Amino acid sequence: MRTLIIGHDDVLKLLPMADCVGVMEETFKALSRGETLQPLRQTMWLPDRKGVLALMPSYVPNPPAVGVKAITVFPGNVNSRYESHQGVVLLFESENGRLLAIVDAGSITKIRTAAVSAAATKMLARTDSSKLAILGSGAQAAAHLEAMAAVRPIERVRVWSRNPDHAKNFAKNESERRGLPVDAAGTVREAVAGCGIICTTTAATSPILEGKLLEPGMHINAVGASVPPFRELDSEAVVRSRLFVDRRESTVNESEDFSAPKREGLIDDGHIKGELGDILLGRVKGRNTQAEITLFKSVGLAVEDLAAARHIFRKSESTQIGSWVGLSAPRDMN
Repeated sequence: MRTLIIGHDDVLKLLPMADCVGVMEETFKALSRGETLQPLRQTMWLPDRKGVLALMPSYVPNPPAVGVKAITVFPGNVNSRYESHQGVVLLFESENGRLLAIVDAGSITKIRTAAVSAAATKMLARTDSSKLAILGSGAQAAAHLEAMAAVRPIERVRVWSRNPDHAKNFAKNESERRGLPVDAAGTVREAVAGCGIICTTTAATSPILEGKLLEPGMHINAVGASVPPFRELDSEAVVRSRLFVDRRESTVNESEDFSAPKREGLIDDGHIKGELGDILLGRVKGRNTQAEITLFKSVGLAVEDLAAARHIFRKSESTQIGSWVGLSAPRDMN
């Protein structure tokens, strides 16, 4: 039996941002309708706490597929030639359990995370939001710039990084690539002031975005912290915001941005107003007023990776992109 191998560069060809936003919207509708299977991720930290291995299984319908993402997260790679997220998505068909494809997980994670933020921004950010602040300067920062520009009329961008040189390089490179003015900010306060949209894309383990810096009408996409001890938002930022999430169970069990203010007694589970799928299905209203602050907290879900891998596999069949290998032989029925 043959299995398709799809690497980083081929993922970029087969999963453009606009396509991925649509795929993610349909996936989140299916999630909120209860049509998917989405266990909590299993994580294993290395003894030196330098990195973590995560296993993320799931099932998606229409057409049905089952799979798992196996990925390592090494935040310290920001200072190396390697991405912080590395791994594969294994795509199986659900009739006989055949392994259809092995797909690069780092590129899928980069694109699908930003695409989900774009879907949330469409539903929650003010339509006139034209100024964007990005906290972080890595792969997710670049992907979120692309995603935000796809759904809102972004005219100006500020970027902040704990490493000022990284912020300056990001600003220079993305200004040239996007044809937009992108400025490096010296502080988080300077970066977010007057911005309608804020994206936090860091590997911070203590809050970088304080609630006292938030202004009426802002929308925040918080995506950098998926499991403890990573945390990007202080408690005041969460308390002040109308909070929406990718999935309630995952947020309550995996998000330090949510759990910290909950432990402090400042919020309870009812502070979550709804899942992204609930908004997309019209079950829950997103933004109520022009002045309120909205927050989309994303921890990243296996159904996103699986749906993206399924889309890539189906698209590859008509484009002949990828490499086929024989990993196993059919069973001899004689």
